[in-house]
Amino acid sequence: MTLHKPQHHTTSWDVTQTLQAYEKDAEIFLKHWGRKRYKRPALLVQWLKLLPERAVLLDLGCGAGQDSRHLAKRGHHVIGLDRTMPLLQFADGRIPSVPLILADIRALPLRADSLDGVWAAASLIHLPKRAVQSVLTEPRHLVKPQGFFAATFTYGSNSRIKWTGWMPGRYFARWKKDELARTLHRAGWEVLSLQVVSNQERKGRWINMITMKVEV
Repeated sequence: MTLHKPQHHTTSWDVTQTLQAYEKDAEIFLKHWGRKRYKRPALLVQWLKLLPERAVLLDLGCGAGQDSRHLAKRGHHVIGLDRTMPLLQFADGRIPSVPLILADIRALPLRADSLDGVWAAASLIHLPKRAVQSVLTEPRHLVKPQGFFAATFTYGSNSRIKWTGWMPGRYFARWKKDELARTLHRAGWEVLSLQVVSNQERKGRWINMITMKVEV
């Protein structure tokens, strides 16, 4: 496992609170996402159809590594990245062949044009909207021309920290399709698919997104 010193020295209270919640309740998270039977997300299946064989992929916010493990089993070269050490330690025990990086998703320590695709399942949802455009620009620099980026976002209009329910204390940014489409466009992505879904891998309403890097 590689430790990368975060480049962001100023972190909003919302993000700090969320990181603390994942650290504190890591075992609760792992009981649900680390040990249950794996089911491929529908968006992952759709994204994989666009990728070449033995693609070089980044699992951005990999958590317990369940998606990274599946991608590696399919023959892809996967890099997992997360900011929560207990989750990465768990993933390292399950997928020792996959390089794992402890780093901030707002400062990715990877080379430009080095990836065929980026996968971000329920990770960018914890960033305030004002920070997301610059964060979405980072993966665009990392993927090759015609590279693909897939991610899930929480749907809605009430962005806030949830203090009740499962793993309280986490911030959730909620998006509408049109505002997310505009943000992706400003970050330089061509939107291929933007779909609102309900109660698929996770409860509630989500936006499933696939974009492609195009040269301008």
